[in-house]
Amino acid sequence: MAGILAWFWNERFWLPHNVTWADLKNTDEATFPQAEDLYLACPLAFCIFMIRLVFERFIARPCAMGLKIQANGPQKAQPNAILEKVFTAITKHPDEKRLEGLSKQLDWDVRTIQRWFRQRRNQEKPSTLARFCESMWRFTFYLYIFTYGVRFLKKTPWLWNTKECWYNYPYQPLTVDVHYYYILELSFYLSLLFSRFTDIRRKDFLIMFLHHVAAISLIVFSYVNNMARVGTLVMCLHDAADVLIEAAKMANYAKCQILCNLLFAMFASLFITSRLGVYPIWILNTTLFESWEIVGPFPSWWVFNLLLVLLQLLHSFWSYLIVKTACRAISKGKVGKWNPLHVSKDDRSDIESSSDEDDSPPPSQKHHSSTTNGTNKNGTNGYLTGVPYPDEH
Repeated sequence: MAGILAWFWNERFWLPHNVTWADLKNTDEATFPQAEDLYLACPLAFCIFMIRLVFERFIARPCAMGLKIQANGPQKAQPNAILEKVFTAITKHPDEKRLEGLSKQLDWDVRTIQRWFRQRRNQEKPSTLARFCESMWRFTFYLYIFTYGVRFLKKTPWLWNTKECWYNYPYQPLTVDVHYYYILELSFYLSLLFSRFTDIRRKDFLIMFLHHVAAISLIVFSYVNNMARVGTLVMCLHDAADVLIEAAKMANYAKCQILCNLLFAMFASLFITSRLGVYPIWILNTTLFESWEIVGPFPSWWVFNLLLVLLQLLHSFWSYLIVKTACRAISKGKVGKWNPLHVSKDDRSDIESSSDEDDSPPPSQKHHSSTTNGTNKNGTNGYLTGVPYPDEH
């Protein structure tokens, strides 16, 4: 283990030439970032997650009820043991052959069985109330951390002159404000990373997971090798658009369409301007060129900039989706029900729907019972014993 740690914390990788970890040890005169400081983020991430649960239960939920956002979810599918076993054990998206087999077994038409599976899939989706509470929590945190970042950074010299991020590097003392900012941001992103598996699962799950991993890696990298000054600029820049995106979602869930449209327009403008304009011109310029000129490259410098470029690629992808949503909204004369960083409702609907779906219920339970008396012991007439079909997400 000692050998592994010595290899991982190799000074030739993390620090510029002729700089050692001993040079960055804390003294009475100055305090520098220490890797062990980041251990605090793990228990703090758990505390943030618990605070979120309390916030959603006692603050966000009453606010949602005040806005008359209902807790009821999509219409529930009629209980059916055979279809339930297929749904849970084989596939949530049966193909045509399986649908025809179930149709013969239950004496239901294929369209009714398709409707049942659609309702059953929707049944597992969260209600609008749950979405509103999730967005309100994120909006509250982003608003707080962005406000804190702006108030803190406007007093720093590197906000106005990015070359200050590299003067006297890496011997730049760590202030209490920078330490608090970093630990809180890292804790929040860790809580988001963990909650990705419990939150509302959207189709951009892997992309957002990659985003959180990249953000955590950037925070850790910039703290350990004391690139904290430029790190604070990156974090504050990203939090600005996140505030508007969550506010727009809340307005959408509350059915305040005019406000939603306005916030979406503000978000789209700010996101594209900051992520495709300010970020490369302001951030990447100083990390790639100004730092090269003042400090010079070293191994972790390359990794740090690689992560920043990866973030820029994600910015470009999301900007494409935002522009696509905006174009569809303009062509239709409104911004319909949209999900931030997703394409329009037609492509990424939270609740599945079908143009041929009606509200007629499946055949009666009495009829269903009369047609299933001949099933085998497991109640599926052999369909559970077939080759399982992979679930499509």
